[in-house]
Amino acid sequence: MPVSRRIIDDRLYVHFVTFSCYRRRMLLDADRSKRIVLGCLHSEMQRQAAKCVGFVLMSNHVHFLLWFDVTDQLSHFLKDWKRNSSSELATFLRRTEYGKSIPPSDPIWTPRYYAFEIETTGVLEQKLNYIHDNPVRAGMVSRQADYRWSSARWYERREDVGIPISWTD
Repeated sequence: MPVSRRIIDDRLYVHFVTFSCYRRRMLLDADRSKRIVLGCLHSEMQRQAAKCVGFVLMSNHVHFLLWFDVTDQLSHFLKDWKRNSSSELATFLRRTEYGKSIPPSDPIWTPRYYAFEIETTGVLEQKLNYIHDNPVRAGMVSRQADYRWSSARWYERREDVGIPISWTD
């Protein structure tokens, strides 16, 4: 019997979060899709006082490092973010050829997410490098900072990446 992974949100952690598009569909291929996801993330960050330490948006999944000033926020945050981005993405995708081929009853995101609680700076740096290296491993770019849809450019050149990035000590 598979063991269910429990999400712990009873202390102040940086949360390494991953979730995917339903059936690993390439719903985030278009720049507009990625802008929608980032816009919804930014709105939720403002509404729920969250901080983003880093992120990467791939064509079929996302990785984020999030931090909250109070405990017990992660599931609420992700529920609202996924709901709002799903609605906006569905509206956009219905106007695309790829989106028209997807049954309207199919969700945008998988119902679950993976979260890993980070307690040390060393592990935080390791996870940040891991998410920034995703597009390099996928052969999309040769250097992390060359990928437009991650926080790597902010860390290397302090360029705007669409949402505020905050390093948490």
